[in-house]
Amino acid sequence: MAASGVGVKDECYSVYQDLKLGRKLKYIIYKISDNLKEVEVEKTGEKADYDAFLEELPSDNCRYAVYDFEYTNEEGGKRSKIVFYTWSPDVARIKMKMVYAATKEAIKKKLDGIYIEVQCTDLAEASYETVLEKVNRK
Repeated sequence: MAASGVGVKDECYSVYQDLKLGRKLKYIIYKISDNLKEVEVEKTGEKADYDAFLEELPSDNCRYAVYDFEYTNEEGGKRSKIVFYTWSPDVARIKMKMVYAATKEAIKKKLDGIYIEVQCTDLAEASYETVLEKVNRK
């Protein structure tokens, strides 16, 4: 359980395994339940392109997300890395931003194999080009 008192539902890990090992999913969006008790899976997507994934993030509330990020490296080889997102838009309520920040490590511990983490407050910070730059830097 996180310092915030928010737990992580077991389904968060099992659905993540479908993305990581089964390659059945392209992305997972997680939310903290309305009663602020636990992190749960809000939605998943199969074969969605990156822009379609970004459109699923709410413009006014925080979320966590995992995306199977595919790209071509500098040598021309196709690669795929799992990216963890902390989505915290500027217009989200302060309380929610604080709860999500305090709970982030609890969910990340459950999701082994994350390549990088991206913290974003707007779509520019989550753009494909911005994330690609971070993936290539690591």
